[in-house]
Amino acid sequence: MITLVLIFFPLLASLFLLTTKGEQVKKLALFAAVIEFLISLVALSEFDRTNASAQFAFNAPWIKTLGISFNVGMDGISLLMVLLTTFLVPIIILSSFKTNYEKPNVFYALILAMQMALIGVFVSLDGFLFYVFWELALIPIYFICLLWGGENRAKITFKFFVYTLAGSLFMLVGLIYLYLHTSTGRSFDIAALYEAGRSLSASEQGLVFWAMFIAFAIKMPIFPFHTWQPDTYTTAPTQGTMLLSGIMLKMGTYGVLRWLIALVPLGVHNWSTVAIVLSVVGVVYASCIAIVQKDFKRLIAYSS
Repeated sequence: MITLVLIFFPLLASLFLLTTKGEQVKKLALFAAVIEFLISLVALSEFDRTNASAQFAFNAPWIKTLGISFNVGMDGISLLMVLLTTFLVPIIILSSFKTNYEKPNVFYALILAMQMALIGVFVSLDGFLFYVFWELALIPIYFICLLWGGENRAKITFKFFVYTLAGSLFMLVGLIYLYLHTSTGRSFDIAALYEAGRSLSASEQGLVFWAMFIAFAIKMPIFPFHTWQPDTYTTAPTQGTMLLSGIMLKMGTYGVLRWLIALVPLGVHNWSTVAIVLSVVGVVYASCIAIVQKDFKRLIAYSS
């Protein structure tokens, strides 16, 4: 049950902020974010470290005919990412207290809505639900950058949106392919997808690997899928940059650990060298560019 609270409390707080006016919006947003962090600490205190399976689980049918369920829970990796998210969001909100944004209720509502989607990504145990939260996380940050960003924000934000949306569609194709190969009926359950992925041939696993890796690589981002990042970081308001670098980029790494490695082990084995080479090239290339930057946001972008 605590997992559901972690997902829906920031959403309810976000909706409440939309109806609020005046200077108290900042304080209410910070208060909601702190409460969310305290809830995550309760989850940490009750977490059984000797149990490797998902805890605080909730599983209810969502779209029965397609084998889609609202299946959420937390293991060690999920809990770590939830704690990171709930710890950083209050800091991000607090950092904005000396800045006056137009329509502050919308600004802070979008931050809390993004927190909801990010937590959803980290606790999803259903492939389709994971995809839904993955896409939902894109919408608030898109509007944060578009409405409160800097020069040329419309063009730069649109590029960011197209990049990440296109990558997500590759991931959806990979998930649907696995779904069609589930043995016990049709299901997006993570265990069923794991089994389906491992039953594929090496060549099929390779195709699924690239379909999903591209989506995760764009989010991380890995060379050469990184070109959206520097301009977006520079154009976004400071809090948007913090959300992107502090939390959103971790979605890609989490996706590799939670989904990709376990789904298609043969695909990972056959193509991991290529992925590692791209990663190392990105590290060296970005470091060389970062060291000469005079714009702090661009420095953060390339060092990320």
